[in-house]
Amino acid sequence: MVQMTLTEVYLIAMILIFAVPFLIWRLCRTEYYAPLVVVQIICGILLGPGIMGAIFPEYYSFVFRPEVIGALNGVAWWAVMIFVWVAGIELDLSEAWKKRKETGVTAGLALFVPLISGGIAAIILLQTGQGWAGPKGEYWQVVIGIGMACAVTALPILILLMEKLEILREPLGQRILRYASLDDVAIWGVLALILLDWERIGRQGAFLVIFAVAAYLVRQLMLKIRENDRWYVGLIWLALCGFAADWAGLHYMVGAFLSGAVLDAKLFDQKRMDDFRGTILLAIMPVFFLSTGLRTNWDVGGTVVFGAAALLLFASVAGKLAGIHIAGRILKWEKGEASLIGWLLQTKALIMIIFANILLDKGIITNETFTALLLMAVGSTMLTIPLVTPKLRHLKSIVSRTD
Repeated sequence: MVQMTLTEVYLIAMILIFAVPFLIWRLCRTEYYAPLVVVQIICGILLGPGIMGAIFPEYYSFVFRPEVIGALNGVAWWAVMIFVWVAGIELDLSEAWKKRKETGVTAGLALFVPLISGGIAAIILLQTGQGWAGPKGEYWQVVIGIGMACAVTALPILILLMEKLEILREPLGQRILRYASLDDVAIWGVLALILLDWERIGRQGAFLVIFAVAAYLVRQLMLKIRENDRWYVGLIWLALCGFAADWAGLHYMVGAFLSGAVLDAKLFDQKRMDDFRGTILLAIMPVFFLSTGLRTNWDVGGTVVFGAAALLLFASVAGKLAGIHIAGRILKWEKGEASLIGWLLQTKALIMIIFANILLDKGIITNETFTALLLMAVGSTMLTIPLVTPKLRHLKSIVSRTD
């Protein structure tokens, strides 16, 4: 029998990564309740060790050998760094500041209520003693980490879903973006707090000081060069920030987000940025989804993991809806408005998965906890379109209403 080269095995893995989700998405026509990005995440889980590895162990070990996984991880790291960098660039807090009272009340409640409910869910899981806390995770880190995972809104996926619903450029869509953007900043701030390493506090302090100076210089440079060069300089800046943040003991993803957040979206052509984001999602993010699926683990038992995912999903959705309904009462919104906004903001997917990946990398949570969070993210995102679509039909006046 002719032995396959590492390159050939790697390309078999790439064929699976792209072909399987696309065929399921097209043949099963899942677009209404599961956009392609969600199908890709699900397929990452299916192709992982807990399912394909258990059903076809020999084939799994042949395709997803350590060398192939290493090569895939390299692509996945860079893919998700670019994706978060773009999300940081597109973060526009100027509108949130102009309408800071309404935005602050809504974003604050949309973040802290599900954070509390998610934290309670985490405490319940930890009481079972079935290994939900990672080897390096302090009790408070696990509770806040899981709680924040329940509070996250996936801003990039929210944008894609609102485009599909044709409300992104409407006043309602812009309002929701304000709320999600403010929470996005808070999420990365909490993550930095969770990752604070007292043994590396000097490095982390140095990183923040050097980053502030470097960010100012990069912003000045960006204003003086043409747009084509800004893209290239931006990617160099991304790699530098990722390296520096990781060296400081935070995480390269924290650096990736910060590298984009300090750049103004107006430095880049909006259409070109939209196309670039779409290309990243099409061409390399599926590798990240597969890489994520390979990290799933069902050692505590499939029923237990699904039970934990159901608990986290309930805490996430109920907390988000409760927070938005409280905001609606304070701000005197119309009937049904809070429900519509709440269901959109409870979308998880990418950002939560990235967040959970970081917690797993740092040993704060276990693979089993990560698997439960991943299932929760999939369930949360799949609920969005089916539940929001009928609400939009009944609340058309809210969509175009200006504040």
